[in-house]
Amino acid sequence: MRPDSVTYEEYVLQRRRQQVLYDVKWKKFLRRTWVFRHLPFVDFAIAAGSMALGNVHKDSDFDVIIAARRGRIFTVRAFAILYFTFLGWRKKKWEHDAAACDKICLNHFLTEAAYRLSPPYNAYWRALYSQLVPLYGEPTVIENFFEANSDWLDGPRHYGDDLRHKYTKSSDLARFIERLLRGALGDWFEQFQKRIQVRRIEHGLKTEVGYAPRIIYNDQELEFHPDTKRMLAYK
Repeated sequence: MRPDSVTYEEYVLQRRRQQVLYDVKWKKFLRRTWVFRHLPFVDFAIAAGSMALGNVHKDSDFDVIIAARRGRIFTVRAFAILYFTFLGWRKKKWEHDAAACDKICLNHFLTEAAYRLSPPYNAYWRALYSQLVPLYGEPTVIENFFEANSDWLDGPRHYGDDLRHKYTKSSDLARFIERLLRGALGDWFEQFQKRIQVRRIEHGLKTEVGYAPRIIYNDQELEFHPDTKRMLAYK
């Protein structure tokens, strides 16, 4: 919606500039999505945040939702942190504005048991979940995720072909790690990672929680939105 203080010509120019920025950022984002197919125990990865909503600015980062298999959510998060940190593409919790520009924000992991987003279902979440962009994963699994949230969205969301959904199959590396970490060894590694990560999460909660936080950390979901003022104000 055009503000009253802005002329129509200024508004059109502003929108054109934002669209160019949006396209440029998507090109950069898509050059990095190949990493998701190398993560073990991942069913899908979906773009969220400003990249899904289209309200990007020059310092926008890349929010993602990553679906892990049951019993491996902390393992998935560990590998995601390892890969994206090694490549220099991971947004760290203390990075903001220019320091976070074009980095991957690993703030939401879930398993099938948590496909349905927890309430409250405000305007931001309805808009976001209506426009999420699949990046990696089997279409049938992504459709199951959309279906789990269809009752509270403004309208049902279904999977559709999107050129940004470039990868559907995991890599040989991911499958090798899955074979290595299945069974008892994988269960031990998952519990080991859980102890480390929960300790760090709880330590961070002492100083980093802002307005109406959405912080979840359990075996089904890991969500880190420590300050939701911007989300709750979305119109």
